[in-house]
Amino acid sequence: MILKDKTEWRTAALIILCYLIWITLLFGVSAYSIIVAAVFLIPTITLHSSLQHECLHGHPTRFQWFNDSIMVLPVGLYIPYMRFKDLHLEHHLNARICDPYDDPESWYVSQSFWQRLPSPLKAIFQLNNTLTGRVLLGPVISLVRMAISDARAVLSGDRRVLIAWIIHLALIVPVLAAVTYWSALPLWTYAVCAYGGFSLLMVRTYLEHQAEESLRARSVIIEDKGPLSLLFLNNNLHAVHHAYPAVAWHHLPSLYRRNRTRFLDMNKGYRFNSYLEIVRRFAFRRKEKVVYPLESGSSR
Repeated sequence: MILKDKTEWRTAALIILCYLIWITLLFGVSAYSIIVAAVFLIPTITLHSSLQHECLHGHPTRFQWFNDSIMVLPVGLYIPYMRFKDLHLEHHLNARICDPYDDPESWYVSQSFWQRLPSPLKAIFQLNNTLTGRVLLGPVISLVRMAISDARAVLSGDRRVLIAWIIHLALIVPVLAAVTYWSALPLWTYAVCAYGGFSLLMVRTYLEHQAEESLRARSVIIEDKGPLSLLFLNNNLHAVHHAYPAVAWHHLPSLYRRNRTRFLDMNKGYRFNSYLEIVRRFAFRRKEKVVYPLESGSSR
């Protein structure tokens, strides 16, 4: 059996469903209503990203090359899957989650970086630490930081980074061509939808980590059971995912229910009831400092 176990049919079925919805919206629904197609493409692209996350962690099959091949298509346009995979696995292997020097997914900045920033950019980073700012600006900031980092890596001779971008650019051509020639959706509209899908993903990543002395207390638990929980494939239970990164998305809720007290003790109660609570608390208020607070001298 190619699937890792008999329960992995759920992930495989969801991958097929995601692609079918994407194709239907892009090449079917768009002919009748561009607005309807665009509105539903945004969460579909977010779901595709969530499934990419699932596949890079070894699902749904026993063959990683196959898991990668079925999710490498750049439906979301902006992030090369192979770069996402490498950086995310590095994030998991890292013993210093959140540290801006060591964690490639950290939203904190170092004190030295902060001091070099001009005032307008400092204002942007501070706005980015509100939920509204993260949704609007987070994708741009992520892309700019990745472009700068990867360009330096390529120029220094990192062939793995170069190959990841070559694969991405090669695959993005047929996606853009298909949208241009076979979809009623304007190309610029699809680009906006892809950005919207990236922005929606920012709701999940907004506070899934915090800087704490205890490594175990750095990952959040959001006890949400609504549509965002499904869209993010239960990664709202992020402390559970970090404790057991190889566990499939559909097992996370039951694993959490059986060990709720232990997980909340482990992460020192870094918990929220729902994403609605997060919106109410942080829509226009910074969740914490921009500068990594465990670095001596940080104050902003």
